[in-house]
Amino acid sequence: MKKMIMAMLILLIGTTVWAQSADKLYEEGKTLYDAKKYEQAVEKLLAAAQKGHRKAQYRLGRCYDKGYGVEESDTKAFEWYSKSAAQGHAKAQYQVGKSYKNGEGVVQDRVKAVEYFVKAAKQENADAQFALGKAYLKGKGVEADESKAKSWLKKAIKNEKDGDKILEKLQKQVSSGDEDAIRIKKLLGL
Repeated sequence: MKKMIMAMLILLIGTTVWAQSADKLYEEGKTLYDAKKYEQAVEKLLAAAQKGHRKAQYRLGRCYDKGYGVEESDTKAFEWYSKSAAQGHAKAQYQVGKSYKNGEGVVQDRVKAVEYFVKAAKQENADAQFALGKAYLKGKGVEADESKAKSWLKKAIKNEKDGDKILEKLQKQVSSGDEDAIRIKKLLGL
């Protein structure tokens, strides 16, 4: 019995140290990323991502997506976003949906795009809520449904965290003559 308890204790301590080191690597990587020291950030983020840190996996996906500190690669961005999304990270789920929608790093599949937008939207990700609203409005990946479109678009614009950014982006699109944005503005009565 004592041996079993000791083995479990060692396993628990080992797991905690593993997680802490991944967290520490991520924080160091994030700090470097925020300071735009991307090449150094990638080293730390990669180490944390390989240990399964979902935020590091997402941010490493961003590095590949934008070419920050690494050669830009939609395929590698999709791979890292997918690993993070599989762990329930909403921003990564949105990015996986966006990748499927646009066929970036993966074969275009609007149905899968909507599946990922739904996952992220249910976690209050405003970008995903907006993308889901547009999918319902246009009938891309789902059956067109103006009522559901309006509901998701409203949630995106009223989103506490990023609603203002979504509304600002929509207004810029309207100003540039974007037909979808004009239609959304009318639908929402803005």
